[in-house]
Amino acid sequence: MEKEHSGKREFEAMMKLAEQSAPRCIEFLHDLVTVPSPSRGERLACERVMREMELLSFRDVHLDEMGNVLGRVGSGPRVLAYDAHIDTVGISNPTHWRYDPFRGIVTGGTLFGRGASDQKGGLAALVHGAALADQVGLPDDLTVWVAATVNGEDCVGLAWQYLLNETPLRPEVVVIAMPSHLGVCYGQRGRMEVEISTSGVSAHGSQPDRGENAISAMVPVIEGLNRLNENLGVDHPMLGRGSLAVTGITSQSPSLTAIPDGCVVHIDRRLTIGETADDALAQMREVAEAASEKTEVRLLHYGLPSWRGFTYPTDKVFPAWETAEDGAAVRAAMVTAEHVLGRAPRIHRSAFSSNGCATAGIYGIPTVGFGPADELHSHTVNDQIPLAQLEPAMAFYASFPRVYLESDS
Repeated sequence: MEKEHSGKREFEAMMKLAEQSAPRCIEFLHDLVTVPSPSRGERLACERVMREMELLSFRDVHLDEMGNVLGRVGSGPRVLAYDAHIDTVGISNPTHWRYDPFRGIVTGGTLFGRGASDQKGGLAALVHGAALADQVGLPDDLTVWVAATVNGEDCVGLAWQYLLNETPLRPEVVVIAMPSHLGVCYGQRGRMEVEISTSGVSAHGSQPDRGENAISAMVPVIEGLNRLNENLGVDHPMLGRGSLAVTGITSQSPSLTAIPDGCVVHIDRRLTIGETADDALAQMREVAEAASEKTEVRLLHYGLPSWRGFTYPTDKVFPAWETAEDGAAVRAAMVTAEHVLGRAPRIHRSAFSSNGCATAGIYGIPTVGFGPADELHSHTVNDQIPLAQLEPAMAFYASFPRVYLESDS
C-alpha cells in the first residue's frame, strides 16, 4: 500500500511539472507548425528541434546522415527510444482551410495547422516529457533517445530502417507519439504500394476501332480488384482484415484526340497479420491477368533523397505489427496512461501506418503508440490539437521509463 501511495504521489508531482512546462511546450509546438516541413523539406524544422533539445540540456544532440534529429537523456546501458516524424503531407487547396495552415492559430484551446496532430504535437510533448524525466532523475540504468524522424509521410518506416541498420541505436522498446487521442495503440495494419499497367495500341480518336484502348482494358482489372477487396480472407482478431483500394489512375496517349496506348493504376494494399507481400502480389497478378492479357503488376520502390541529399532505397512494403498486450511495454503504457489520465485509457489499433511498421514489423522491437490529438484530424484541412492534451502526454513520456522498468522486473 505504501508503494502504491508513493507511486501516486510521484505521478501527481509529474503532472504538476508538466503543467508548469506547458507554456514552453506550446510555444515550441507553435514554432514547429509555423515552419513548413514537407517530406524531404524538413531542414528548418529539424534545426528548431535541435535548438529546443539543446536548450533543455539533452546530450549528444545531432543530425544523422539522413537528416533525423536525435538527442538523449540518461546514460544507462538499457535503451528506450521515443519517436515522432517531423515531416507532414501538403496542404492541398489552401482556400479550403478555415485557418492558415502555417500560422498556428489557437482558438477555444485548440491549435490549428498542418502537422499539429500528425505528429508535431506529439513531438513537442516527447521532447519536453523526456526533459522532465531527466529533471526528476531517470533510473541509473536507463537511456532514452528521442528521434525526430524525416521522410515519414513519403516512406513510412524508412528512417528507422536506416537507424537500426546503419547506426548503433538498439532500443528494447519504442514509443511512438502517434495521434492516439491519449489512447494506447499496440498494433497497426501494414501496407504496400503497387502499380498495375495495361497496354494498347494508339489510333486516331475518330476511329477507335482501329486501336486498342488501354483505359478500356483497365476497367475489368479495376472491377476485379474491387471484388478482391471484398473477399480478402485473412481476418486478424485485433487488426481485422486487410484492404485494397485503387488510389490513382493515369493514361498515356499522343493526344487527347487519340486512343490511349497505356494506362496505370496505383494500389494501396493494407496488410493484416497473416498476409504476406508475396501473397498479395500474387492475388493482384491473378486478377490482372484474368482481366486483360497485356498487364504488368509492379511492386513500387522508394529511392528519393532526403533533405540532406541522402538516399536509402527500399521496397514500398511496410509490415503489419502487434505488440503483446500482456508484455512489459503495453502493461507499462497502460499503467502510465491510467495514472496521468485518472482513468483507464482506450487500448486500440490505429487505422494509419507509423514507423512501428519498421521497429516492430521488421525488427520485432516491442512498440507502443501514445500521443495527443486525434488521427481523425490528420491530413485534413482541420488539422488540429487540443492543447489540454499536451500536459498528460508530457507526463506520460516523463513517467513511462520508470514504470517500464518496474513492469519488466
